[in-house]
Formats: sequence, structure tokens, C-alpha cells
Amino acid sequence: MARLDNAVILITGAARGQGEAEALKAAAAGATVVVTDVLDDEGIDVANRAGGAYHRLDVTQAASWVDVVGAVTAEHGRIDGLVNNAGIFRHGGVLEGDVDSFRLITEVNQVGVFNGMVHVAPVMKDNGGGSIVNISSVAGLRGLGTIGYTASKWAVRGMSKAAARELAPHGIRVNSVHPGLIETEMLSQLSGGANDALTAMVPLGRTATSEEVADVVIFLLSDEASYVTGAEIAVDGAMST
Repeated sequence: MARLDNAVILITGAARGQGEAEALKAAAAGATVVVTDVLDDEGIDVANRAGGAYHRLDVTQAASWVDVVGAVTAEHGRIDGLVNNAGIFRHGGVLEGDVDSFRLITEVNQVGVFNGMVHVAPVMKDNGGGSIVNISSVAGLRGLGTIGYTASKWAVRGMSKAAARELAPHGIRVNSVHPGLIETEMLSQLSGGANDALTAMVPLGRTATSEEVADVVIFLLSDEASYVTGAEIAVDGAMST
């Protein structure tokens, strides 16, 4: 029996990168995968390869969540796992003072995660439980120079712990995953020199693949992690140490 047999798993930001890897790994583990994103062509392609369905979802908009969750529950009757993976990165620190960029990052990275939990947790409660995995970052474990991104990822870490305490009596587990330097489109936004400098900070001495993060996510979604909730799991080659 596969690790996620008969489970319905909804993944945000699943059109590429870590979300894509999570969708394909979940499908390989036996899950029915719901791929969501705002990148329609890429999302449809991932859904086809995962043998699942694609739904357009703007994580910042509650109405978009209502539509998608309603469609998924109408078709499957439940949602067993939610991976709040969607996120964006923008450069900028205090001296730049770019409040518009700060707000945009907050909307996607923090409010998007909040919306996901708000709209999926009641479905899980009605069905006796589930697992929520919120993708934070190594930036949620230490201070980095990109203040908006760092703030949003610390928020995801704290929100996950608060939700874990609230939802535990309903059989819903909530954990945060903190990737370090992962070979994705987001990492490519940094210059080569910046990448080299950051890689030098990783005790394992290398970047990671999206699949290495996805393996941890699949574990947290599965019954193998039945007593794991409120945890923050770093997938960062010891960068956060």
C-alpha cells in the first residue's frame, strides 16, 4: 500500500519548482492530487503528469479559495492534505522602504497561507482530520537582508504553531517546512555571486533539489507522521545552524 493511497491532496503554487515536485511525489505515493496556481498552462501540464486536476487559484483571494475548495469537495467529498506552497520573493530591505513590495509579499506568502488554512481546515474537521504543511523558509528561522520575505516566512512559522494547537483536537496536524537553497526559479532571481556566497554558508556545501523538499512534505502528509504537529523542519543542509 502506498503512503498516500486514497488521500486527496491540494497543493498551491504547484505549476513549477517545489510545488511541481510535491504534486508528482504525492501522485507517486498514491494520492489524488489537486494542482493549483495562477500559471495555467504549466499547472495543467503538471496536473496531467500527476494524473490529477488543475484549478486556477489566487491564494490572496478568499473568493478564489471558496470556489476551488467547493469544487474539490463536490468531486471528492473531502480534502485530506493541504500544502501551502505558493510564495514569492522580492529583493529589498529597510533602506529601500518599498511598502508596496512588502505588502505584496505579505499578501501572497502570509495571507495566502492563512486563507488556505481557513478554508480547508473546516473540511478536514468535518472528515475527522488531515494534515496541513506550510512552506516557510530558512528565512523563517534566521534574519536575512530581504525584510519583507523574511517577515512573511517568520509569520508562516508562527501561524503554523498557533494553528497546530487550535486544530489538534480535531485531528488536524499542522507543520512548517523550512527549505534553504533549493534549485528553483526563485533561487535563479539571485545573481551568481550571491548564490555562491549563500552556498558557502551551507555546511553540506551544496544546494538542494525540489525533490528533496518534496520527500519531507510527503512524510508530513502521511500517517507515518501521525504524531508530528507544530514542528518546524529545516531542509537546509544545516544552513540555519
